[in-house]
Amino acid sequence: MDVNDDGSVNSAIADIVRFESRLDVVINSAGYGLAGALEDTSVEEAKGQFETNFFGVLRVCKAALPIMRRQSRGYIVNVGSIGGVLGIPFQSMYSASKFALEGMSEALRMEVEPYGIRVVLIQPGNYHTGFTANRVTAIKSDHASEYYDIFARSLSVMEKDELDAPEPEEVARVIDRAISSDSPRLRHVVDPSIARFAPILKRVLPYSIVEAALKHVFKLS
Repeated sequence: MDVNDDGSVNSAIADIVRFESRLDVVINSAGYGLAGALEDTSVEEAKGQFETNFFGVLRVCKAALPIMRRQSRGYIVNVGSIGGVLGIPFQSMYSASKFALEGMSEALRMEVEPYGIRVVLIQPGNYHTGFTANRVTAIKSDHASEYYDIFARSLSVMEKDELDAPEPEEVARVIDRAISSDSPRLRHVVDPSIARFAPILKRVLPYSIVEAALKHVFKLS
C-alpha cells in the first residue's frame, strides 16, 4: 500500500479482511529519512517527512482499528527509532516525526487496551536495510549551504554505521516475541551497538553529557 494515500490504505485493509476474514497484526514500518540542517529544510520537505512517517501510521491505524475492535483482539506495532528518543543532528525532521510517533503510541495504547488491542513501539538503532539508499537530502543542503562541511561529515558517519550494521533479523525476532505475548510492554529497544543504552542514559544523566556524546559520535565538535 501507499501509506500517503487514504484510498490505497483503505483498499489494502479491505482486501485483507475480505480474503482472511480478520486482521490480527499491523506493523507500521513504512518510513524514510530526511537529512539536512533544519535551516536548509523547506516546510514542504518537512511536511513530506511527516506525511509518511507520522500521518501514514495514523491512516493505517484508523483503517485497522474498527476491525480489531469488532474482534476484541489485535496488535498494532509501530516501528519508531532511537532517533525518536534522541534528537539526531541533521536529521531533525526525521527525529521530530519519530518523537511524534512516540507520543501517539503512548496515547493510543491506553485508548484501545479496553478493546483487547495491544500497542507496541519498536525502537531500532542502526541496521543494514534500504533506509540508507532511500534517504532524502534537503535540496538546499548542497555546497552553497553554510552547514555543508559539518553536515557532510556527520552524514558520512551515519551512513557508515548503517552500512556496517547487521541485517535486521533481530528486529523481526523482537516483533515476533511482542505479538506472541498477551501483555507486551510498550517500548522495545533493538540495537546491535552500545547505543541501545542511550534511552536509559538520557533519563539518568544530565543532558549536557548526552549532548556531548552525540556531538562526539557525529563529529560535530
